[in-house]
Amino acid sequence: MASTSDIKNGLCITHNHAPYQIIEFLHVKPGKGAAFVRTKMRNLNDGRVLEHTFPSGAKLDDIRIEYRTYQFLYNDADGYHFMNMESYEQLPMAKELINAPGFLKDGMECMVLFHADEDRPLSVEVPQTVVMEVTYTEPGMKGNTATNTLKPATVESGAEIRVPLFIEIGEKIVINTADGTYKERAK
Repeated sequence: MASTSDIKNGLCITHNHAPYQIIEFLHVKPGKGAAFVRTKMRNLNDGRVLEHTFPSGAKLDDIRIEYRTYQFLYNDADGYHFMNMESYEQLPMAKELINAPGFLKDGMECMVLFHADEDRPLSVEVPQTVVMEVTYTEPGMKGNTATNTLKPATVESGAEIRVPLFIEIGEKIVINTADGTYKERAK
């Protein structure tokens, strides 16, 4: 059993008979009345996001979880397929249960979140940053680095992001998967 003082990003709890993962939280102490914790949680069964407020000191039913490394293989009509690196067993996952499915590429290693007591997969976490090649973008302008202007670009996974004007087709860039933004050129 956990309480509201134990809430942190990534904590997994059971709420309304379903597993949830805390995405973000805020402790609020109003000038009048009791303190409370405002949370944003993702349902690990279907991927929906729920906002919920817990009164300060409320008891939460936390879930024991494990992270296991799996390799992304391919996606088809049945979902996204991942392979355990040690036992070579394959695991299909729905698109809604992956935090950034647009940035998956073949052979990428991801962390799969498992319910430790039931030994069942809950969600897939893509690495925080990925290196991808730009497959299409409008022609760039040399020397145009003074402004913070962005243009659309398509990367090798098919995802579209916004990049600075000087990025060209064929360049490798680092992308932040949490919000799908350009971070820097790959070294």
